[in-house]
Amino acid sequence: MNIPSSHQAIMPYLMLNGAAAFAEFAKKVFNAELTYSVMREDGITAMHCELQISGCTIMFCEATETWQPQTANLFVYVPDADATYAIAIAEGAETVTEMADQDYGRSGGVKDPFGNTWWITSVK
Repeated sequence: MNIPSSHQAIMPYLMLNGAAAFAEFAKKVFNAELTYSVMREDGITAMHCELQISGCTIMFCEATETWQPQTANLFVYVPDADATYAIAIAEGAETVTEMADQDYGRSGGVKDPFGNTWWITSVK
């Protein structure tokens, strides 16, 4: 199977209201890097974008009348779940579950301002 080096066999594709703001949220909270961006003819609206978090790609675009918003639940490992959770809340995310110790690590859930739920986890 031939897959581009920056891609994985399965990647989420999010259709969002506020795609550009989503990219900024991901950069601030998860140190994401925008790796690809194609805009619609207006030069403002995201037609297809890609960002990477720790080497994993998330594809996304601005929702349209044809392509309605489609969000996701995303499980993400980070070095410090408590710190990342706090940044997410400061950037406008809402608590889904408080940070807590689980058998698999320290974890908590937030819903970002774009409708995605992030399960933020650090291994013990």
